Amino acid sequence: MKFPLVRELAAEGIPVAVTSRVLQFSKQGYFKWLRDPCSARDRDDAYLVNAAVDVHRDDPEFGYRFISDELSRQGFTASENRVHRLCKSHRIWSVTVKKKGRMKVPGPPVHDDLVRRDFTAAWRDQLWLTDITEHPTGEGTFYFCSVKDVFSNRIVGYASGSRRPAALAVAALRHAVERRGARATVVHSDRGSQFRSRAFVGELRSDGLRGSMGRTGACADNAAMESFHSLLQKNVLDRRRWATRDELHLAIVTWIERTYHRRRRQRALGKLTPIEYETIYSGRNGDLELSTR
Repeated sequence: MKFPLVRELAAEGIPVAVTSRVLQFSKQGYFKWLRDPCSARDRDDAYLVNAAVDVHRDDPEFGYRFISDELSRQGFTASENRVHRLCKSHRIWSVTVKKKGRMKVPGPPVHDDLVRRDFTAAWRDQLWLTDITEHPTGEGTFYFCSVKDVFSNRIVGYASGSRRPAALAVAALRHAVERRGARATVVHSDRGSQFRSRAFVGELRSDGLRGSMGRTGACADNAAMESFHSLLQKNVLDRRRWATRDELHLAIVTWIERTYHRRRRQRALGKLTPIEYETIYSGRNGDLELSTR
């Protein structure tokens, strides 16, 4: 990268010997580059990068290993390490791989931990869990916030959007309250900024709900909610590429309401579906109304 600068300085009358001494490079290397500014290696790398970009455009999930295999099938000769170097320098990454970066430190809790990893409930709407997951689409990142009733593992509220502000968490909570009419329910979450926001805390208070938050760095404190999102990832999110957010939202809601709630039997519920479990056992603790809403 120094040589083009040296050529410009030489054109302005600065001797190459002086520039080479200041920038610490050999004159022989510079004159060799001057005879052939673009080496055969550089040209080959350029062809490889162009082909890798085409492969990645067709299949954004491909990482450098799959790209290397595809390039080999196309007749290119390049080691996997070389493809990895070029993909890394040109930021060609699989869309399913999370980029390494600085870990965000959760903020201070605004609620006590009322759950303490005891993810059980004796009656309906005693304990809810909430969290946000995300997934790429052709329009950009899709965010989905859900609220889960621990008693029956039923998803009682959800909301989606193109960003993950506090309004998304508030919308999911309102959806749950409208469907269940719950009061004094404990709503447990992690320490994400959405759940620590004034809007979310205010919504809890106005609906007569009780907030709860896990500890910092303890992933098990919200493991029951993470397990649902993992199931959602396998059954919907990763099944195909999604062109629009609306398309993905419809697929998620259809899977939740038709399959997860009514067809998928869970061992934790005695091989019943969430709807069946609520219908049979919602009479506990004086709740005599058998609801299938």
